[in-house]
Amino acid sequence: MSNAAESDATQGGHGALVALLAAACGITVANLYYAQPLLGLIASSLHVGQGAAATVVTVTQVGYALGLLFVLPIGDLTENRVLVVRILAATAVSLVVAGLAPNFGVFLAFCVLVGLTSVVAQILVPLAAHLAPEGQQGRYVGRVMSGLLLGILLARTVASFVADVAGWRTIFLVSAGLTVVLAAVLWRALPTRRPDHPDGYRSLLATVARLAREEPVLRRLALCQATMFGTFTAFWTAIAYELVDEHGFSQAQIGVFALVGAAGAAAAPLGGWLADRGWGHPARGAAFVLAAASLALAGLGSHSVVLLAVAAVLLDLAVQCHQVMSQQVMYALRPDARARLNTVYMTTVFVSGAVCSAVSGLLHDAFGWAGVCVFGSVYPLVGLLIWVTGRTTAPASDAPATEDAPPEAVTPR
Repeated sequence: MSNAAESDATQGGHGALVALLAAACGITVANLYYAQPLLGLIASSLHVGQGAAATVVTVTQVGYALGLLFVLPIGDLTENRVLVVRILAATAVSLVVAGLAPNFGVFLAFCVLVGLTSVVAQILVPLAAHLAPEGQQGRYVGRVMSGLLLGILLARTVASFVADVAGWRTIFLVSAGLTVVLAAVLWRALPTRRPDHPDGYRSLLATVARLAREEPVLRRLALCQATMFGTFTAFWTAIAYELVDEHGFSQAQIGVFALVGAAGAAAAPLGGWLADRGWGHPARGAAFVLAAASLALAGLGSHSVVLLAVAAVLLDLAVQCHQVMSQQVMYALRPDARARLNTVYMTTVFVSGAVCSAVSGLLHDAFGWAGVCVFGSVYPLVGLLIWVTGRTTAPASDAPATEDAPPEAVTPR
């Protein structure tokens, strides 16, 4: 059989599993964003101000960052199928308590736990890279990441529609039930992946810190995506206030707006296609410019819902395309340590997102939508400066030797 035929056969055999991974990533990461378009309803129901309600987005992402830092590395230590199902069980419990929370303090605490346990998506993305045939990692990761981005964007739409019909608490309870179903499906469908890290959890965390020190390309990739995701989070945290206050949108209309923004999910396969063909580096530079321009458009066109929607699509396209192309480079640095690489990368990214969600709330209170847009226009240019002044591509021939040998096995079920 020719190499091309073997590649097609492998791709076909993994196609259903990759689609499942994409759906699972979308379902789990959506938990981080259900509250975002509901902040006004949450503030009213739990008797807090809009500024306090905006901290829901921040603490959820802080929880996610903690999960990335302390839970995600276990993906290089523990059999992944068992790990994923256990974490999903904890997610379901956290969602139920958040949905039934009697006051803002309890709700906020369990939002942290929802974030902490929603790292399943970042365990599944490296698995897609492990399944991919040589030379197609970008395409596989791009497909899974498209599901993740759809989860981020459709979460706002679904949450808005559900809240409009049945109240804001319902979406958390519905998501808990969906999470239980997902855990059962993944238990049956996921391959058995046994990492081969020789030491324990403490050693694993030590290697995470060592990777951050020893891999300058990893650090720069993480910082670059942090500027992009911070801009993304600032936009989507503040846009609900802008649409309600300036355009009189209902919750259902906010949901439709978020659905329009989901068109940016098409960028994930595009990013993988560009990366696999060696065009990732210049395309990442263009993504920074596009992100900055989209926030400038959102500021200048704030009077027009159409222009705001165009800005949302362009921003989502730029952020997602940059993410996939960066991950293709990152996973090539240390194939045996992909979960730990992802820990450094995604922790940096989501800390930036958490900070920027808080900053956007403060800026919106102080300067309105214009303040958010000025911040969002400048922040990607910081990433562009990092991209210009330092290497963000994997070395071709001087890649570090892998730490663990032999590489872990991925066994179909």
